[in-house]
Amino acid sequence: SNIFILAADLVVQLSPAPKSKPAEVDFGSVFTDHMLTVEWSLTEGWQAPLIRPFGNLSLHPACSSLHYGIQLFEGLKVYRGDDGRLRLFRPTLNMKRMASSAKRACLPAFDQSELLECIRRLVEIEQDWVPHSNSASLYIRPTFIGTEPSLGVKKPARALLYVILCQAGSYFDTKNEAVSLWADPKYTRAWKGGSGDCKMGGNYGCSLFAQYEAEDYGCQQVLWLYGDDQQITEAGTMNIFLHWINEDGEEELATPPLDGIILPGVTRQSILDITREWNEFLVSERYLTMAQLCSALRQQRVREMFGSGTAAMICPIGHIFYQGEITSRLAKELTDIQVGARTHARTQKTEVNDVSR
Repeated sequence: SNIFILAADLVVQLSPAPKSKPAEVDFGSVFTDHMLTVEWSLTEGWQAPLIRPFGNLSLHPACSSLHYGIQLFEGLKVYRGDDGRLRLFRPTLNMKRMASSAKRACLPAFDQSELLECIRRLVEIEQDWVPHSNSASLYIRPTFIGTEPSLGVKKPARALLYVILCQAGSYFDTKNEAVSLWADPKYTRAWKGGSGDCKMGGNYGCSLFAQYEAEDYGCQQVLWLYGDDQQITEAGTMNIFLHWINEDGEEELATPPLDGIILPGVTRQSILDITREWNEFLVSERYLTMAQLCSALRQQRVREMFGSGTAAMICPIGHIFYQGEITSRLAKELTDIQVGARTHARTQKTEVNDVSR
């Protein structure tokens, strides 16, 4: 009986028949040969961690994660360096976020460094799955679910923590081209006092409807707005950054603050850390509204806008479809008159002397 997961107790059962590794795959569709599972119960605590052949889980039909959404997940990547060594990118931040999601979900506490050691062992076993490439990586999906085998909204007396690995490839089909966003205040991703700052499946499932509406409007992602002042919060499943000249005339890289409705992204934190080290412009965690963005676009104060996340890393934002029109063409092309003229022909808000209109 363990209060915490212990990596020293790890049991490994290797797969007798390793799979062949396909070259190009869609994100999240091809999984490696093994998975890590750790069971927990209120009476016995954490069981010995087990690395075993990848396979289906057996769940009770009343399982609380299925009925009440008592579950959470993480996402991180393992990269192969030019020196052939494998590296995880800031995994302690993922463990910390996973622990805070678990607390919010009333799932049991676990030892973050011990779990990370179990994940390291799993990656070691699956190392041949990590691509020999700078652009590709292996994606790690730790998952934590309530497995309480009875109905009733209550703290689960049983839980399962497991980790699966999949080939990552490129997350968006656009291959790092600018994405288009659809902004409509009628849908809300997260709210004050909610669980928007935790990585819970429900946050993603309830965003699907808006996502497909965005696609109906010819956009790839939703720009999530919040509140009467239409604060810009996140872009699809990414944190959002605005590089601009702010209201005070200062060059600034801004991203919304972690006030409970923003997921504390690892890539987000890394961008803040790196740009603060550069010390070349103001770096702020501050509120940004659609009114401020539209005004900055009219005054040509926007340098660049991008989303950040583990899956997509850094993703430039090209168009925002807002209140029935395309408000902006962003990215570096703003300064290019030729591209500007071609794009401004499609918008009503920007004054441009364009003969094609």
